[in-house]
Amino acid sequence: MTKDQFARYPSLEGMPVVISGGASGIGADLVRHFAGQGAKVGFVDIAGKPGEALADELNSAGATVKFTHCDITDIPAYQRAIAGFAKTHGDALALVNNAAHDERHALEDLTEADWDQRVAVNLKHAVFAIQAVTPGMIAAGKGSIINFGSISWMILSGNMPAYTTSKAAMHGLSRSLARDLGPHGIRLNTLVPGFVMTERQLTHWIGDKENRLIDETQALKGRVLPEDVARMALFLAADDSRMISAQDFIVDGGWAHG
Repeated sequence: MTKDQFARYPSLEGMPVVISGGASGIGADLVRHFAGQGAKVGFVDIAGKPGEALADELNSAGATVKFTHCDITDIPAYQRAIAGFAKTHGDALALVNNAAHDERHALEDLTEADWDQRVAVNLKHAVFAIQAVTPGMIAAGKGSIINFGSISWMILSGNMPAYTTSKAAMHGLSRSLARDLGPHGIRLNTLVPGFVMTERQLTHWIGDKENRLIDETQALKGRVLPEDVARMALFLAADDSRMISAQDFIVDGGWAHG
């Protein structure tokens, strides 16, 4: 398929958007797709050089993108980065809480410090990013917050309890704050990727066994790619989804969850 076959969202043109974990994987595709819609994109990542390279590439092509090197577990630093994007682009009208780390970890080896660190990477930052952007959204009377979940806990994936717990909690966060922020015109939804063929997944987790599992369990042939997830995020940020909130949007090729 060519780029021309996919939707263009006029409401995203010039929209200030904040994306976490945007230097690689799904996050990089999110940055590319929002920039391609004409949005003003601010993104953070702990990986400095890839983030800078992506921003330079897109800005050279005429996009409006700002990258800030940031550890999202440092909440004051992250909120300062979001304030910096607002100063440059205007208050965010879309927030994409994408950053996460699916490092495997066994229950018997888990320490209290490990748990706290994994929750910080996979959940805590989203709460405080929402806290940072909501005043601007309330002033505008609208906004879209997209929290990233995962099918991992739905399909009983093991060997990463802190990750799956955090991802399950994203659903509760979306639904609870959808009620609190809905009167201000702010929508919160959870975008739930399936087995996405990112470079990290292909390098660390995808082998013959996993490919057979995908072929047997996924309803659709082929593979879920980062751009498939990014296109759902575009819809959820755009005015096209203005009356959609507190919902889960699963992009997994039709995986059997039960």
